[in-house]
Amino acid sequence: MDAGQWHEDVLGPPFERLELPLGTDAEGPVVATLVRRRRSPNDLLLHARGPLHGVDVLYVHGWSDYFFQVELAERVERLGARFHALDLRKYGRSLRPHQTPGNVDDLAVYDEDLGAALDAIAAEHRGGPRRRLVPMGHSTGGLTLSLWAARHPELVDGLVLNSPWLEFQASAVGRALVAPVIKLGARRNPLAPLPAVDPGFYTRTVSAAGEGSWTYDQQWRPARGFPLHPNWLAAVFAGQARVEAGLGIEVPTLVLLSDKSMLQPRWDDGMARADVAINVDVVAHRALSLGSEVTVRRLRGALHDVVLSEPDVRERAYDAIGRWATTIPR
Repeated sequence: MDAGQWHEDVLGPPFERLELPLGTDAEGPVVATLVRRRRSPNDLLLHARGPLHGVDVLYVHGWSDYFFQVELAERVERLGARFHALDLRKYGRSLRPHQTPGNVDDLAVYDEDLGAALDAIAAEHRGGPRRRLVPMGHSTGGLTLSLWAARHPELVDGLVLNSPWLEFQASAVGRALVAPVIKLGARRNPLAPLPAVDPGFYTRTVSAAGEGSWTYDQQWRPARGFPLHPNWLAAVFAGQARVEAGLGIEVPTLVLLSDKSMLQPRWDDGMARADVAINVDVVAHRALSLGSEVTVRRLRGALHDVVLSEPDVRERAYDAIGRWATTIPR
């Protein structure tokens, strides 16, 4: 694919992708991939007065994931925003055969991915008025964007976090106990395989092959997730520790969470209407460490990825985003 040119995406029309070269790391050449939904003049007129009019939304996926949520793009643009999604380096469209999936040793590395994406988005609007930016992150992507927003407050006008992994499932105390062991392992053997902890329940709640409604590329979103490594987990723990200390984000922040978690070793039918990946009560509390204007919205029956929940839950989520959008400074 030619760098710098938009091409038809794997999702098909009207989605397009743009490869963003990011140089090389220890494993070789690195890229990120930006995805957009091509809009017609009628789309622009139809949604010109939505609560997110004049806003660019940049979506970042979670661990073992990539962007495939077509409805999310459509609904966000129906609210008036211009939607883009970013497959980070070593994920989804950006994953190359020579790479360890998702592997980084510091979440700040993604500043390069995000910077390249924002440059490409800005190029689409060159010469026009300044557009507001509202990043939207899911799970580990929510943690990554929270840390990024705290480092770049001048770029951000609002923040939407979909079940962000802001804290370890066993709370800050559990993280403090485990983190030194993980950090030591990261120094000794950063890519050593860690024991698998995903029994596949989350995939079962989402996939059309299980209890869910969605189809996607299972190479890019494996049923039990990518293998975990000490350097990546140490980077996540370090990020969570920074959140615990307080990020001082001053823009309006919306956190969407399920009303309950079901973190257990055996399948239960109730998991199809719960978060089976994070402790939502712990995360709801930790969200208060993000900044001065945080709205936590708990949605009964939501999955870990709120926008992949049942239709009634999704409607409540998009309604919450639309109402929250009126709080973003113009």
